[in-house]
Amino acid sequence: MSRILVVGGGLIGIRHLQAVAAHPACTLVGLVDPNPEIITDYPRFADMAEVPAPVDGVILATPTHLHSKHGAYAAKRGWPMLIEKPVTEDLAQARVLQKAIQTAKVPSLVGHHRRYHAPVQQMKSLVANGAIGQPVTATLIWAMRKPDAYFDGNWRSAHGSPVLINLVHDIDLLRFVLGDIAAVSALRGRRLRGQARVESGAVALAFESGATGTIAFADTAPSPWGFEAGTGENPNIGTTRQDMLWITGTKGAISFPSMTLWSGQDWSRPAEQVPCTRAENAKPPLDAQLDHFLEVTQGAAPLIDVADATRTLDIALQIEDQLRQQAPAPEPAHP
Repeated sequence: MSRILVVGGGLIGIRHLQAVAAHPACTLVGLVDPNPEIITDYPRFADMAEVPAPVDGVILATPTHLHSKHGAYAAKRGWPMLIEKPVTEDLAQARVLQKAIQTAKVPSLVGHHRRYHAPVQQMKSLVANGAIGQPVTATLIWAMRKPDAYFDGNWRSAHGSPVLINLVHDIDLLRFVLGDIAAVSALRGRRLRGQARVESGAVALAFESGATGTIAFADTAPSPWGFEAGTGENPNIGTTRQDMLWITGTKGAISFPSMTLWSGQDWSRPAEQVPCTRAENAKPPLDAQLDHFLEVTQGAAPLIDVADATRTLDIALQIEDQLRQQAPAPEPAHP
């Protein structure tokens, strides 16, 4: 039995806690969180330093700005770690964390859980095996209208850009399927809520493979297009089952999450749909991620470690920096 400690009792931390407690190969060491109002039947610690029991792995689900500090402490204790995404708040913190992990020689896994979706892994395999030829373009849309209450009276009114909250996941999805990104260029959209933060925009991507891509995003526009809406993975976001990612190649194309596969030659003949049975998740991705983390604690290669996740963070930060340097388009005279 693997002895797993969970640090952080927020929404995602509690989900991790429940997953560990229910896993037949895990023993839950307890929850570390200084908030005494969090109610749980499991052992409680206000700080990791209070944990006396042996630990085979720790799940860090604390606020992003604490990931580097908490990860470095876990490494010092010799604990393999699963760190929630994004890996850290900035690249300097990521470098500190990576150095601590390398020095302690402990394994790391970062919680970009979309990589565990069976259709995502199927899409990656199809693209890698040449089902659409050489990838040429990728087009991704994430457009939701977040409720106004999401921003009222909290840090999100100024710093709640969807880039580091939402797009970081889409960036990692594209990297996972199409490889590393060599360059980005971003344009900021108009301001609709009267706040200084980034609300919408468009991003152009150049992949190291030579493929290019675009992302259109907004948290001010209700639409059926977005990973959560398309896959139904988040109970707080309405499910539409609509595609939100389209990849073209020299021999065809594929759209996600429907896994609609096309084959074609040139424009003299219409592209033809190719039979493709969509892979289904054998278990929720968060549970599949926990299975993999247990393997990582035993020496298996991580699907995404701190170094890999830092490359995703780097792209997201580049986009955010470009957008912040641009003045938003003026608010419309009439809604």
